[in-house]
Amino acid sequence: MQDCDLIIAAEWLAPVVPTGVVYARGAVAVRDGRVLAVGEKTSITRDWNARETVERPGCLLTPGLINTHTHAAMTLMRGAADDVPLAEWLSQHIWPLEGEHVSADMVRDGTRLAMAEMIRGGITCFNDMYFFPDTVAEMASAARMRASVGLIVIDFETVWARDANEYLAKGMAVYDEYAGNPLITCQFAPHAPYSVSDATLRRIHTLADQLDIGVHIHLHETTAELRDYLDNHGQRPFAHLQDIGMVNANLLAVHMTALSDEEIAAAGAAGISVAHCPESNLKLASGMAPVAKLLAAGANVALGTDGAASNNDLDLIGEMRTAALLGKGVSGDASALPATTVLEMATINGARALGLEEHCGSIEAGKWADISCIDLRGLHTTPTYDPVAALVYSASRTDVCDVWVAGKPLLTDGELTTIDEAAVRERTQEWAARIHKSIKARSS
Repeated sequence: MQDCDLIIAAEWLAPVVPTGVVYARGAVAVRDGRVLAVGEKTSITRDWNARETVERPGCLLTPGLINTHTHAAMTLMRGAADDVPLAEWLSQHIWPLEGEHVSADMVRDGTRLAMAEMIRGGITCFNDMYFFPDTVAEMASAARMRASVGLIVIDFETVWARDANEYLAKGMAVYDEYAGNPLITCQFAPHAPYSVSDATLRRIHTLADQLDIGVHIHLHETTAELRDYLDNHGQRPFAHLQDIGMVNANLLAVHMTALSDEEIAAAGAAGISVAHCPESNLKLASGMAPVAKLLAAGANVALGTDGAASNNDLDLIGEMRTAALLGKGVSGDASALPATTVLEMATINGARALGLEEHCGSIEAGKWADISCIDLRGLHTTPTYDPVAALVYSASRTDVCDVWVAGKPLLTDGELTTIDEAAVRERTQEWAARIHKSIKARSS
């Protein structure tokens, strides 16, 4: 027998790679934060001698879920502007609130709240797009959560930066500070083609190619956006990014609800990634992404929640169910987006979208031990004939009992281990009072 730090054993284990494999009474051996072996419990316990063994009867082990599109600090604006269209939601509600309240302190407290919520829902990695990315990286590192931090760029002055030069300079400073950090990676995060100039997009494309990092951008979110862009620029946003050279495997396009068949084919041929945010799209009536067509064309489709101000939660298990049902409804095919595919979207496809496929997204030897454990003993998941289908169609985030990142526990028996929940609640209530005062003043 060889020594290891930890063995985690459960009723079922879905490693995601190979596709469709589920071990009954499975286990994983971990040493120095990485997976050593995965398989049936009898073989793992025969070959490995662990300093600690965690037994989870009636539970399913999966790779940690990966949320590929968030505005984490916007949890503090949850419910601040409901039931209004996207353009009004942004211009009349969210941007004014951000102008009044966004600061490093706000991002610190909002990100901590978001991470606590995400960890409780089995999410081990999130891809963020917001101001003060240095603060987001600091909070994620402190909580031992994996994060892809967006180097935000937008063509107007904010509390974070005055102009494109300052956005890029500050972003590069964050990139340099966290280079080599095993938990923190970076992507460029220009907000959208309509809010970032052509010259700036071309600079970002050049820098992204030089550094070999991704570009995370809102793209084709609504038909109204397309009409306005076409009127102002004479072409659709996707075509503009094609002209620049940004439509490639390093592009993570968020939403992509309004696409022609030609654009779907081009997205697949280029191997781009798409962050599908079904619940946010539905709530804002933004449209419905043609996920089945994108997957068939060869695009890598992952899942995101968007921000809590437009969703209103950061529940990726809920997004899996919504994505599966919506995919069937949009395509008219009940076999579209089966549970196995949707779990891949929430794990290995997310890792691929963030350039992390070699490190996480599946439970495989050599990868970081980023693992979530879901209790399937509840009445709502009983009987369990297929644990992956039970996760996607029946389970909820409240069934998540344990979460590990690099073999370290972030959630144990439903209790957060790296974030002080009482302190998070206290700070959140302080921010809620301030923001509510602003909302009342604006409506009076």
